[in-house]
Amino acid sequence: MAKQMAFDVEARDHLRNGVAKIARAVGSTLGPKGRNAILDKSWGGPTITKDGVTVADEVELENAYENMGAQLIREAATRTNKDAGDGTTTATVLAKALCDEGMKLLAAGARGDGLLRGMKLAVETVTADVAKRARKINVNDKKQLEQIATISANGDTSIGKMLGDALARVGADGVITVEEGKSLETTVTVVEGMQFDRGYLSSHFVTNVDKLEVVFEKPLILLHQDKISSAKALVPLLEQVSRTGRPLLIIAEDVEGEALATLVVNKLRGILTACAVKAPGYGDRRKAMLQDLAAMTGATLIAPDVDLELENVTLKQLGSARKIVITAENTTVVQGAGKASDVSARVKLIRHEIEASTSDYDKEKLQERLAKLAGGIAEIRVGAATETELKERKARFEDSHHATRAAL
Repeated sequence: MAKQMAFDVEARDHLRNGVAKIARAVGSTLGPKGRNAILDKSWGGPTITKDGVTVADEVELENAYENMGAQLIREAATRTNKDAGDGTTTATVLAKALCDEGMKLLAAGARGDGLLRGMKLAVETVTADVAKRARKINVNDKKQLEQIATISANGDTSIGKMLGDALARVGADGVITVEEGKSLETTVTVVEGMQFDRGYLSSHFVTNVDKLEVVFEKPLILLHQDKISSAKALVPLLEQVSRTGRPLLIIAEDVEGEALATLVVNKLRGILTACAVKAPGYGDRRKAMLQDLAAMTGATLIAPDVDLELENVTLKQLGSARKIVITAENTTVVQGAGKASDVSARVKLIRHEIEASTSDYDKEKLQERLAKLAGGIAEIRVGAATETELKERKARFEDSHHATRAAL
């Protein structure tokens, strides 16, 4: 297929037009007084949103050159959403301003390389100044948390109050999940749970394609301290799990080679719903965190000091939880099936280790483990009268959550 080409002023004009069009659509949602956008969907009813990146994702321009300009701005919004979870409209408006001023200087004869160096220097200077002026919010300052959440929620004080309450209850290291409810009322419930910074090892495990998430209800959980690479050692357990009809989550130092391929193939063929995740931490800290997970989920940690090989593992050695949510970066375990007494014993042990430790670094890592075990997870179930209102309100909860979390 032949390629179209444009150069110099013509090319820059097309790119600038594309930037202007996407920035106008996204920029209209900026700030507490921003307007909602209505998006037409190929299936279902229209979606109402005030989220910049959601609007940007829907922009597709007819002119190929203009569309390239729009795609560049969309990338800025997407990256901001990934890193901060909010502020995507501001990123889009700033990107357009930089583009406009840069185009003017190029038209006046400025050199592109000098212009780029100047922009990078300006970004570094402004970023450093913003960081210097910024101040963290104390998680116990419920009033300020509510104010931040309310502003991000377009002035909705009910959202601000709920998020402030949820954060105050779970603490700075606690986890908040936002889900669609099944009634008119929005509720906040705190349950036992843990989140750690490891995601799925293959995108083929994804069960929610829209959000690129793996969501398991009442899964079985295998905890293994070492690497799993042999499919032969894993197959006997997979056959047992398959007969239960429940999904399987494997958390190990790593799952690779034939073992990972076997899990993926079984998932794609519909034989077994499974997912593999690397265990959090390194060395002795990894083993300790796996033991924390074992206490929470009721699983037996398969380790060299336990006289049990992987091929001999039965369903009795597996743990469980009410729900598991896995993204590319994080794994969240909600309400593990372990005994409360086992969790309490782990909490007591960690507190003792904190008191006995003389290393500030070790104390910090122990405090993180303690927060994960004792902090819990706040579940916000959003209620609304219609499907359209539900999705819009849920999106505002998510934006407010990210904005408030960034302030801590």
